[in-house]
Amino acid sequence: MDLIIVESPSKAKTISRYLKGKYQVDASGGHIRDLPAKNLGVAIDHNYEPRYVNSPGKEAVIKRLAEESARADRVYLATDPDREGEAISWHLQNVLGLDKAGKNRIEFNEISPKAVEAALGNPRTIDYNLVDAQQARRVLDRLVGYKLSPLLNDKIGNGLSAGRVQSVALRLVVEREREITAFKPEEYWTIGFELQDEAGKYSPFKASLEKFRHKKFKVGSKAQADEVLAALAAGRYAVATVKKSVARSHAPAPFTTSTLQQDASNKLGMTAPETMLMAQHLYEGIDVEGMGHVAFVTYIRTDSTRVSSDAQAAARQYIEANYGKEYLPEKPNVYASKKGAQDAHEAIRPIDLSRTPDSVKKLLDRKHYNVYKLIYERFIASQMAEALYDAMQIEIENGDYTLKASGRALRFAGFTAVWQENKPAGEEEETKGLLPPLSEGDGLQCLSVKPEQKFTKPPVRYTDASLVKAMEEKGIGRPSTYATIISVLNKRKYVEKEGKYMKPTEVAYRITDLLVKYFPDVMDVGFTADMESKLDEIEEGGKDWHTVIAAFYPPFAEKLRFAKTDGDELTETLCPKCGHPMVRKQGKYGTYLACSNYPECSNIISEGTAEVTETPCPKCGAMMVVKSGRYGKFLACPNYPECKSTLPYGENGKAAYEGKCPVCGKPTRKLRTKTGKFYYGCSGYPACDFRSWDEPTGEKCPECGGALVKTARGNIRCANKECRYRVPAPKAEKTDGEHD
Repeated sequence: MDLIIVESPSKAKTISRYLKGKYQVDASGGHIRDLPAKNLGVAIDHNYEPRYVNSPGKEAVIKRLAEESARADRVYLATDPDREGEAISWHLQNVLGLDKAGKNRIEFNEISPKAVEAALGNPRTIDYNLVDAQQARRVLDRLVGYKLSPLLNDKIGNGLSAGRVQSVALRLVVEREREITAFKPEEYWTIGFELQDEAGKYSPFKASLEKFRHKKFKVGSKAQADEVLAALAAGRYAVATVKKSVARSHAPAPFTTSTLQQDASNKLGMTAPETMLMAQHLYEGIDVEGMGHVAFVTYIRTDSTRVSSDAQAAARQYIEANYGKEYLPEKPNVYASKKGAQDAHEAIRPIDLSRTPDSVKKLLDRKHYNVYKLIYERFIASQMAEALYDAMQIEIENGDYTLKASGRALRFAGFTAVWQENKPAGEEEETKGLLPPLSEGDGLQCLSVKPEQKFTKPPVRYTDASLVKAMEEKGIGRPSTYATIISVLNKRKYVEKEGKYMKPTEVAYRITDLLVKYFPDVMDVGFTADMESKLDEIEEGGKDWHTVIAAFYPPFAEKLRFAKTDGDELTETLCPKCGHPMVRKQGKYGTYLACSNYPECSNIISEGTAEVTETPCPKCGAMMVVKSGRYGKFLACPNYPECKSTLPYGENGKAAYEGKCPVCGKPTRKLRTKTGKFYYGCSGYPACDFRSWDEPTGEKCPECGGALVKTARGNIRCANKECRYRVPAPKAEKTDGEHD
């Protein structure tokens, strides 16, 4: 039996159902081989070759697939039809020992019986251009992330990460917030009018002030508004021009990854990661009662608006049957994809038009249904005729001022019978319905005037939808990365949500400023977009991926070296370990001294902690020094790390002793556990290991011989829990003015 390997168990289940047991279908669970998790994994000195290792936790999967491959008559690799999918197939081919020249790669844009059967009939070899493009991206991102993230951790704080595309997207959010903060509102006035023909024959209509002496005009103050109103009150309103036309509105293109995420955000209030998760399920297949495991939509990571001729024909048949022939355009609608789109893919569309949203509403949960309905209706609308409107515009003159009124009425619904676009925020609503049938020269009466003070508004913060749109327009990232980028910004807490809007956190400013200061090219939108173009050139077979990395890395590494040492100052202090001069550095906790002989000597000491005390180390006898930690000052042995002894900090830099050991008589010191809880330990440790939660008095219990300790309330008690000996703390004497 032949074996088909895909990424997802859900996808395997759908395909297996369609092939009805003719093939064995199994899933790899994504990549089975990748760069190592704990080291760079890129040979910088050997042409940037990546070093791949089997992915941790995939041992059982690899063993199972190897055994199945050995038994199979033939193996087909059916991963997703993109760079990542091609790379997964390539790794499978290598790890499983498949013939590198064999035609074992199949791909399909939709998981349907027809598409899978067609793919099985047309296997091909691995496309190494796609693989190389993915390798270049992986190596590039690894170099940037692995080199910049430690810099952020050294300079700013722990747990931070940087990324070639992620950090540029974060810069967009930060710069937008700074634009908002720096924005200064400017006053302006709008003046609206309610007008009617002089005879009162027709209904009133609305108009607004537009021009002064035939030029666009904006009222900037109340004084100016009063001046305009006075001039208009003294004049006469009359129709200057009347324009009638038929306005056309063309159907929108079917969804790409970007436009799906934008519309799901605007219409459904869903985040980009959430939208892609629902779409992924619809693509791979969902268990549906009475239908089994069913795939609903085509491949969902695409920037192409192309639609197959079969899908177009099916859509036209559906539209004619359900809406009428007049809703069909003369020729099928074709949409131009943006430059650089991978046009081998199709747009996102439903697989089977007979599976209408209404027919599956009770079979899908709410979110899956909403996303499917969105995709279905957008595709149907994209193949429908234009919407037609009777439009009318009237210009009204009064002295030097011109007013404008416009309105339109729907003549033919076209695609709007299925799809309604969301109106952009802030866009003025057009008057619904046609204006009265006025003629040039007709006089008008003014029924009311509404002057309104307004102020210009700052730019709007990014939402998931607008950030995805900005990334697409600027060429940052690719369809498969948009949702991941937004997810990282949220998980790392570089942004926080206020409603649906993104607001950068304090650390986002520090990250952005540091990276822009030292790596202006990496953080430049144009540079990032140009790098995406170079990756496309690798995919198209015109560029060696090694040359792309080789052109990028040396200048990047030089900037990295400068960023790490910028602000360093060579001192006269000699390293106590190797004798080389120490370098003063700036870290996230302040300044510190580091040996200039690094990496041969990695000794570092914190500045300001070289104060030597008169207290000898209880372990090695060296005079202890004062250091600072998260709980304040403490005494530490200067021979650290050979000797790790510490003591609490007391007055005048001396060790703080409290109490007396009841075992050996030496002083006890107050110590703190890792969780911050205090206890008392003998200063004679390790010879004497006495310890107590309460302060020891040095005396022994007269009843059992146990240690007597003083509690926080001043009571004296026996440390032996089985002994009930207690001495209450003496009561304080009453002072004058105190009464029983």
